[in-house]
Amino acid sequence: MVASQYIVMENRQFANTSTYLNTVTDHIIYEQPLNERIRTFLRLEFLFSRVENAMRGNSEQHNRDAIDNLINILSVFERSDLKSEIIKELERLITALSALENSPGVDSRALEALLSELDQVLDSLHLNKSAIGQPLRDNDFLYSIRQRSSIPGGTCDFDLPSYHFWLQHTDNEVRQQQLLTWFEQFSNVNAAIKTTLRLIRDSTHFSPASAVSGFYQHTLDSQQAIQLIRIQIPRQLTYYPEISGGKHRFTVRFMHFNINNRAQQASEDIHFALSCCLM
Repeated sequence: MVASQYIVMENRQFANTSTYLNTVTDHIIYEQPLNERIRTFLRLEFLFSRVENAMRGNSEQHNRDAIDNLINILSVFERSDLKSEIIKELERLITALSALENSPGVDSRALEALLSELDQVLDSLHLNKSAIGQPLRDNDFLYSIRQRSSIPGGTCDFDLPSYHFWLQHTDNEVRQQQLLTWFEQFSNVNAAIKTTLRLIRDSTHFSPASAVSGFYQHTLDSQQAIQLIRIQIPRQLTYYPEISGGKHRFTVRFMHFNINNRAQQASEDIHFALSCCLM
């Protein structure tokens, strides 16, 4: 259930991005967060995705990748206020969406289902009184891996024979179930991050834009809280965007990729699609 199922163009607050997302194989999307909260959410989304991808396999390397990224997720949650930040963002989204209930053209049933989904995720976070991932911090086996992870190659066989034993001796199904149990410690947060970023991305449509001689600058409306900049370019384009910005404006420089030499800014005009996500 995505926001575009009930959002209408007449509101000018949100728009359908399905046309662009359906052509993802022909385009590359680059994103730039404009606040620390969304920056952290994007990093968590990246780490959750890596764990999920690693857990699709059962080789030693797959298992190592899953644990490495679980440990990275734990490190992100060393920030004591992160859980409250996620709750605040969910509450903000619920308030913004609730304001659309009586708007003309809104699919009320789809909106109600989405609000119910957000409420369930929010309730699950409120019900969990302990720190996120605390059972993993208390696990001696994982603690020994965390200690060695900061050392290059520190989790190799001779450094952690217990880890080597677990990888080599334990049945694949048992290892997979253990990884799943550990990952489920983050299930509520994972759901919250995915839902939040999905709604933010779907909140605004892509519009055509041009970077003159590879440079584009955009002034932001101080009355609108833009959270995320998204740039979509054709896959065959030999340039990539470098995005920098803050509360008042952002700039985009299209750079020519060269793996052996320093990147140079494009000299020609670059046409791209831009989305300033403000939900």
